Amino acid sequence: MCVGITLRMKNEKFTYCFLLFVLIFLFLVRTAAAQSKYVLPYPSSMPGNFAYKLHVIFEHVSKYWYFGDFGQSDYNLKLSDKYLVEAKTLFEYRQYLLGQKALKISDEYFARIASFLEKVSSKKKDVSNKRAVLKEASLKHIEILEIIDRETPDIFNWQPEKATSTSLYLKKDIENAINIRKNNF
Repeated sequence: MCVGITLRMKNEKFTYCFLLFVLIFLFLVRTAAAQSKYVLPYPSSMPGNFAYKLHVIFEHVSKYWYFGDFGQSDYNLKLSDKYLVEAKTLFEYRQYLLGQKALKISDEYFARIASFLEKVSSKKKDVSNKRAVLKEASLKHIEILEIIDRETPDIFNWQPEKATSTSLYLKKDIENAINIRKNNF
C-alpha cells in the first residue's frame, strides 16, 4: 500500500511539473510578425570564395534560361535580391568596398525590371501580379537599405596596401539605391 501511494505522488508531481512547463512555454513563446511578405534569399557564397566565381558564371549562363520579358523580369529581381543580401552581409562585416560593388550590381539588376514589365504591358498583357511582387520587393529592399544606412559611415577611406586611398561615399550610394527602388513602383 505504501508503494502505491508513493507512485501516485510521483505521478502527480510529474503531471504538475509537466503542466507548469507547458504553461510557461505558452506564455514565453511569442510569434514574430514580418513587415513584408516578401522574403529575401539566404546569402550564397561570398566574394573571395572559390565557389563565388562559379556562381557568377552560372548567373550569366542562367540568363538564357529565363527567356521572354516575364522571365527576364524574374531573373533580374532574383539577382537584385541576391546582390542586396550580399551587400548587407558585407556591410555588416565592414567590407565596404565589396559591399559597395554588390550594392551597385543589385541596383543595375533592379533598374532593369521595370523596362521588361513595360514591354509586357505594351503588348496588352496583365502585369498586375508582377507589379505587386515588384512593389513588395521594393518595400523589402528599402527596409534592408535603411538598416544598412543606419549602420554605415557616410564616407569610408579605403587604403590598399601599396596605393593611394580612395574615398567611398557609402551613404550617397545607399540613398541612390533607395531612390531606384522608390521610382520602380
